[in-house]
Amino acid sequence: MSNLVQQFEQYSNWRNGVAAALERYRAWVVASDLTDAATDQRFARLQARLADDKLSIAFVAEFSRGKSELINAIFFADYGQRILPSSAGRTTMCPTELLYDETFPPSIRLLPIETRAQAQSTTDLKEHSHIWTVLPLDISSPEGMLEAFKQVSLTKRVPVDEARSYGLYDDEDPDVAQSVDADGLVEISQWRHAIVNFPHPLLKQGLVIIDTPGLNAIGTEPELTLNLIPNANAVLFILAADTGVTKSDIEVWRNHIGTGSGRMVVMNKIDSMWDELRTPDEVEQQIAAQAASVAQILNLDASQVFPVSAQKGLVAKVNHDPALLAKSRLPSLESALSDELIPSKQDIIRDQIASDIDELITGKQALLAARGRNVVEQLLELRSLRGKNKNIIEHMMKRVDIEKRDFDESLVKLQGTRAVFTRLSTEVFTSLGMGILKEEIRKTRDAMESSKFSSGLRAAVKNFFDHVRGNLNESSQKTEEITSMMGVMYRKFSTEHGLALSTPMPFSLDKYLKEIDLIEAVYHKQFGTAAILTTPQVVLMSKFFDSIASRVKQSFLQANRDVEAWLKVVMAPLEAQIWEHRSQLKKRRQSIERIHSATDELDDKLALLEEMQAEIEQQKAALARLQAELSGAISSELAVLKAAA
Repeated sequence: MSNLVQQFEQYSNWRNGVAAALERYRAWVVASDLTDAATDQRFARLQARLADDKLSIAFVAEFSRGKSELINAIFFADYGQRILPSSAGRTTMCPTELLYDETFPPSIRLLPIETRAQAQSTTDLKEHSHIWTVLPLDISSPEGMLEAFKQVSLTKRVPVDEARSYGLYDDEDPDVAQSVDADGLVEISQWRHAIVNFPHPLLKQGLVIIDTPGLNAIGTEPELTLNLIPNANAVLFILAADTGVTKSDIEVWRNHIGTGSGRMVVMNKIDSMWDELRTPDEVEQQIAAQAASVAQILNLDASQVFPVSAQKGLVAKVNHDPALLAKSRLPSLESALSDELIPSKQDIIRDQIASDIDELITGKQALLAARGRNVVEQLLELRSLRGKNKNIIEHMMKRVDIEKRDFDESLVKLQGTRAVFTRLSTEVFTSLGMGILKEEIRKTRDAMESSKFSSGLRAAVKNFFDHVRGNLNESSQKTEEITSMMGVMYRKFSTEHGLALSTPMPFSLDKYLKEIDLIEAVYHKQFGTAAILTTPQVVLMSKFFDSIASRVKQSFLQANRDVEAWLKVVMAPLEAQIWEHRSQLKKRRQSIERIHSATDELDDKLALLEEMQAEIEQQKAALARLQAELSGAISSELAVLKAAA
């Protein structure tokens, strides 16, 4: 088993361990009568985040660089043969996602190339199952799977005008012009996108493999430029050892991949440099010199360039040949990938869930503290009643009545705050609503279609981004108002009635503003340099805007979900403690009433309260143990899991 596969399995075990600890905590909260609707919702979101966690690796290369062979060698060697087609020429003609979704049977879903004529992105079309061609995948037959995978490489010949309308024919590119045959037809992919649903053990655990077509498709398929490559946890940029870095390689590296976390360069096919007429040292020097040249051209540290032979690595794994495997250098790439990719992904998930879990536990600690404080107050009150006459007991009932009246007056004022809260909540969604966004998208499309000049096209897109940012900023101001207002109410109930409240749960839309900035930056890289846009570029810009609109819609949908979830929980701690305080006031009044009529019940009531106090202390201890267990599960490193395995 490769180090990458082993590390990924350990990461999956870590994630499952956190989910199990979270479920034990949830069950205890329910059993201890500490739950509410907001808590249930937060548990559900945490569990869904762990269950839906994906780790994606994108493989990017020009054709004939051995990209599909590298995927076979790293992930599918256990099948004893190639699973992805790998031969001379182009074997991947459209972006392909390999993943596992248990809601679908093993299959290959193919999106017809004709959908590029529609004003919808690939992401949008994923929701329309009837558009896709579905081929069953017989996972019991490696040969059958290989044949099914060959569907991804199918092409068709279409008239130039049709290819141009899809944004797949550039009149300014002489190489493309030479591809037109005597009948005026040009070859294009039969499919726009492929999704392979395959129950491979790693894919079941959340791995997603993205196999991209040749580099020319990076600039023409917006889904790759805007979604799949930027959002991948790792990008492997594959070059051929014998050709080195080509001009198109440099362009794609600088414009679409670049340096950063999880970006690696694979110099494949080093077996072409194995020469029996040279000594091993001479071969080693030649490979090292080529790798150093690649690093210099791409402005990388030499440690980020990995010379390998994917083909020999696959053969070595299939034939169980450790000497050939070592010579292929594939294990070095797998180790580097696992050492960088898995821990960074673990850190991301850890950061995402740690704050939510801390807030959950803090809320329950505060609720238990409030219960404990109320029990102590009742004990002190009732103990002070020993030997007292009825006049004193009546005085104490009046004191509780006054406290309850003051509390009820605060609740009346809270109703006014609720009204403001409701109004501000509505205003948040007014500027964040999907209806406004759809109208902005429609206006931008209309402006682009009516414009005959490059400046008009760019102005339309610029206005779109400006309006989107303006809407997000308006909603952000409203959430800040809500946070400030709730902070005042939290402090009021804390100081006037002794409720154990800290500050309201914070919220920010900044990450969505940053995401809009990133989307716009990708757009500028693609279309921001040329003063005049050619006709093919105008067609391509239109396709890109479809994907931009889809990406922004996805961002707004998530922002809406996050705001809605926050609005449901921002008042939850206050409401939980208000309910607890009212309940305890009622119990105190009832206790004193019973003692007023029958003083012999005093000792029984004291005993019951002392039992309640002991139970609360036990709950606090149990909560502390569960907190330690959750913290341990979250903070544990993969090395710890490996040692325990």
